[in-house]
Amino acid sequence: MTFCLGIAVEEGIVGIADTLITSGREMISARKMTVYHPPEGAMFVMTSGLRSIRDKALTYFEIALAQREEPFDRLFEAVNMFAEQLRKVRREDADWLREEGLSFNSHALIGGQMRLDAAHKLYLVYPEGNWIDTGRATPYQAIGSTGYGKPILDRTVKVGDPLRHAFKVGCLAFDSTRISAADVDFPIDVALYKKNSFHIVESRYDKAALDPLSSLWQERIRSAIQGLPMDWEEQLFAQLEPPEK
Repeated sequence: MTFCLGIAVEEGIVGIADTLITSGREMISARKMTVYHPPEGAMFVMTSGLRSIRDKALTYFEIALAQREEPFDRLFEAVNMFAEQLRKVRREDADWLREEGLSFNSHALIGGQMRLDAAHKLYLVYPEGNWIDTGRATPYQAIGSTGYGKPILDRTVKVGDPLRHAFKVGCLAFDSTRISAADVDFPIDVALYKKNSFHIVESRYDKAALDPLSSLWQERIRSAIQGLPMDWEEQLFAQLEPPEK
C-alpha cells in the first residue's frame, strides 16, 4: 500500500509520502513524490497504486512538460496535462492489466502554485483522470492507506493553522499509519511549499529522525487518557467489587 498526504493551510502546503514498495514477497524503497519547478511555478506529484502506471504516466508527463513552450498560468492546467497522460496510459494498458486480474489503480495528489494562481492549490486526481480541487473546506487529502491517520488529521488540523503545525500533524498521521499498516514504512519524503514563494523545499527522513516525536506522542496520549475525568463510570466499575458479607 502507500501513504501519501497533502495538507493545504493558508501559509502553504505540506506533502508527505512513504517510500515502501511491495511486490509479492519483495519489499523495496522507491520515491512516490516528484517535485517540478516549471517556469514561474512549483508543484509536486505524489502517487499511489500500481507502480508501472505511475512510472509510465510520469514519463509521459515529463516529456509533455519538456515540449511545452508556454509556462502554465494556473496549476489546474498542469493537472489537466497529467490527467491526459494518465488517460493515455489507461488506453494503452488497462485491457492488458485486466487480463491479468489487475485493475487500473492510480491516484495522485498534485500541489503547488503557478504565476496567476491567487494562492497555492492541492488537487486529487482519480484513475479516470478526473480531479477535484480540495478547496478551503478540506485542508488535507490522503491516498493509499488513509484510515489510520485520518482521526488525528480530522481532530487537529485546520486551514488557519501554521505550516509548521500542519507538518507536525502530518508526521503524526504517518506515524499512526506506519504502526498499524504493515505495508507503509520509512523513509518518508517531505515537500514544503510556502505561499507565493514558487519554490518547494524537499527532505527525506528515516525512522531515527522521527523516533523522538513518535515516543513523546505515545507517552502524551497515554498520560492524557489516564488523566481523563470519568466520574460516570464509577457505578459500572463498582459492580466488579465483591459484595460485602
